Amino acid sequence: MDKPKISIAGCGYVGLVTASVLASRGFNVIATTIIEDHIDLINSGQAPFYEEGLDDVLKQVIKENKLMVTSDNQMAVLNTDITFISVGTPMREDNSIDLSFINTVSKEIGKALAKKKDFHLVVNRSTAVPGTTRNLIGKNLIQKSSKQLGKAIGLGMQPEFLREGSSVYDTFHPNRLIIGEFDKKSGDTLENMWRLFYEDRFPPIERMNIESAELVKYANNSFLCTKISFANEFANFAELIPNVDVNDVMKGIGLDERINPKFFRAGVGFGGSCFHKDLSAIKKWARNLGFNSKVLQAVLDLNENQAIHIVDVAEELIGNLINKKISILGLSFKPGTDDMREAPSIRVINELRKRNVTDIIGYDPKAKESAEEAIGDKIKYAKSIEEALKNSECTLLITDWDEFKELTPDDYKKHMKTPNLIDGRRIYDYDKFNKELNFRAMGRINLE
Repeated sequence: MDKPKISIAGCGYVGLVTASVLASRGFNVIATTIIEDHIDLINSGQAPFYEEGLDDVLKQVIKENKLMVTSDNQMAVLNTDITFISVGTPMREDNSIDLSFINTVSKEIGKALAKKKDFHLVVNRSTAVPGTTRNLIGKNLIQKSSKQLGKAIGLGMQPEFLREGSSVYDTFHPNRLIIGEFDKKSGDTLENMWRLFYEDRFPPIERMNIESAELVKYANNSFLCTKISFANEFANFAELIPNVDVNDVMKGIGLDERINPKFFRAGVGFGGSCFHKDLSAIKKWARNLGFNSKVLQAVLDLNENQAIHIVDVAEELIGNLINKKISILGLSFKPGTDDMREAPSIRVINELRKRNVTDIIGYDPKAKESAEEAIGDKIKYAKSIEEALKNSECTLLITDWDEFKELTPDDYKKHMKTPNLIDGRRIYDYDKFNKELNFRAMGRINLE
């Protein structure tokens, strides 16, 4: 069976990774973006953001002419069989979802489909509240093409579950596929495409209606966030009891066969482009329909409080922070990416500034430029770990990059003015570091 030709509207983390990985398996892919500066950059084989493993795949598929990027959505649709919508759905000031990019691009796709004779499948991969794919995208396609869904046009919704920093791996090795289908033909077309991609490595698949698939994405992210905030709540409980370690507590409940142990790591809270935005959006959507989510509000409140809590721990460790030099290790919201969206480091830095701490220096292996855009001149930016630690009086470890895991107590003692360290990601051996440094770890207090 011949592989269908694919177009992807949007060259962000989901769109560009999906386009590159599909092209690496022999699919001809046309991706589109409205950011003109990114077109030449991507067509030269360079991603406009850092994502582990992406540049290698991208360079190869560009070299093989399997992927091209353009701003022309009409050309992309007319020359392909399936179009994925992977544009942004940012959060508005009132916490509702902004569907303007989906609205615009679906109208452009509809105009192109008016000129097309063959069946064409449109699949939404952008995270959007239930009803968006059918009532916004679907209606735009009908109005602009003057064609019917289910006949000339197929419609589907496929939520993505990619982890930033691991999205290339996750696309090659998903743990499941969720397909929301307008009708059987739409679902069959999408499933067959992925069967050609995965061949004998095809993952478990669930097919359902479009609105259920849209809600799966929100339920998935909401549950992961709930697990993180739950772990942080019990980390705060553990700090009330001498020599109790929240890591032991989470391992203990993780052994229960009903509870998956993943995402129970206590720390400074979650961040990134999806979690906070998605929880806020689905909570706002539900409220507009008359339901107030107390659980999701508590999850968000707990997450915000973790930034305050780690600064409280710093004050307990070294006293008043004013006129103290504070180091921040890790600025991106997680390792493997330079993404600063909703990064915990921003909340921590803002809390330090509220307490009149002005001498703050941060270091991140990949996110210096994006951090400068997100944080501005609120802090200084180091080019190395050594520079960040030099003459520091307290270090807050915020992001668990591998190079931070390799540091020893001697590294901190060698460079810092006073070796006070707070492990906000629980990457260090507590007993070892506690013996040699003035040390705290989220979810444990040692009062021996």
